[in-house]
Amino acid sequence: MPSSLLMSHEIPPVSNPAPTAVSLFSGCGGFCEGIEQSGFDVKVAVELDRFACQTYRHNFPKTPLFDQDVHGFLERDNDHIERYKLERIDLVFGGPPCQGFSQIGARRPDDERNELYKQYSRVVQTLRPRVFLMENVPNLALMNKGQFKKLILEEFAELGYSNTIMLRVSSDDYGVPQTRQRVIFIGTRDEDKFPFDLEAYCNATLAGLRVDRAVTVGEALGDLPSEIVHSGEVMPYTKTRKPNAFQKDMRLDYDGSHYSKADKRKRGLGRDPMQLHNHHTKEIQERRAHLISLLEPGKKADSLPKEIWDNKRPEKWRRLHPDKPSHTILAQMHRDMSEWIHPNLNRWITVREAARLQSFHDGFIFVGSEWQQLKQIGNAVPPLMACALGKLAHEILSTLNERPARTTRSRTTSRRVLGQRDVQAEVA
Repeated sequence: MPSSLLMSHEIPPVSNPAPTAVSLFSGCGGFCEGIEQSGFDVKVAVELDRFACQTYRHNFPKTPLFDQDVHGFLERDNDHIERYKLERIDLVFGGPPCQGFSQIGARRPDDERNELYKQYSRVVQTLRPRVFLMENVPNLALMNKGQFKKLILEEFAELGYSNTIMLRVSSDDYGVPQTRQRVIFIGTRDEDKFPFDLEAYCNATLAGLRVDRAVTVGEALGDLPSEIVHSGEVMPYTKTRKPNAFQKDMRLDYDGSHYSKADKRKRGLGRDPMQLHNHHTKEIQERRAHLISLLEPGKKADSLPKEIWDNKRPEKWRRLHPDKPSHTILAQMHRDMSEWIHPNLNRWITVREAARLQSFHDGFIFVGSEWQQLKQIGNAVPPLMACALGKLAHEILSTLNERPARTTRSRTTSRRVLGQRDVQAEVA
């Protein structure tokens, strides 16, 4: 390519097929939503939970779903490679169930749920993707004095992915109105010889994707009606005046910076797109309603009068603060919503409001019982954080491809990561 064309960044358009991906432990589809939005073609998703599968099928009707135990995926003597067209896969992504590592769990090293990462590595070994992303809770890095982190890195190295790193990410850095901390294992194949320091490259790329300011609960929920419906019912989609940038991304009647109206309406809306789904929540007893009425925004149970609360478990009751991101949305909210009280109203947040705090747009519809919907949302990877990770995977693949049509941002990222001498050698 002539150097004058390179310097002016007038890169001719090149029509390339979308990179391919396989989704493991897919849940209701939060990770898939973000990865698809970043430009990947998800060839197959793997999920066992039948309720999560119902929501997944409702929103991804064209994506093949392997709704069985992951142990049976890609086993010998089956036709999965041919059936799902998995001969050349660019990305494997997913988050093995994390309850065995979680801060709120028992955190036993021998917890059988901690074995599922080995199923993830088995799929990576079989498909040999050029890149993989594995998401989990931060305790994975600390548990058993870091032994699990060490074992995971050693296992991937034995599989030919010695260029594997672990990054810490926070969802509010990428436009999710929630402080959700996670670790991400990222690796490339040894034979591809990724030319840069992977950790520095990933940190530089993700830094360029961070938002200038975290989205608050008030900004995320402010356009939703205070009225709610019973579980299973829908309500008319009311208009709003002067929606903020996050609301434009979430709402069905606006194009946003991440999702267009067409993107949102291709999910689970059905024939009548202008309806608000999932805007319902658990019933509340009169005693509890009185208790939460005494909570100020952002306050916990330890702020209540002594005659109301005995100072045990101050996290038991928490009202969201409208001017801050939400604390972490958890799957346990399907049992007890008392940690997720609406910032202004004396009720729990609704399923739709919980989905907003996870960055699911209003076109993503949750099906099944209210109990199951809340569990699915709490277990999900936030789509906007997943989209940032997908863009990171794109940048890595772009560097591996070494195509002339690499994006300006890829070239800029390389300049940040490398010294000027290396960049000049690359251009030459």
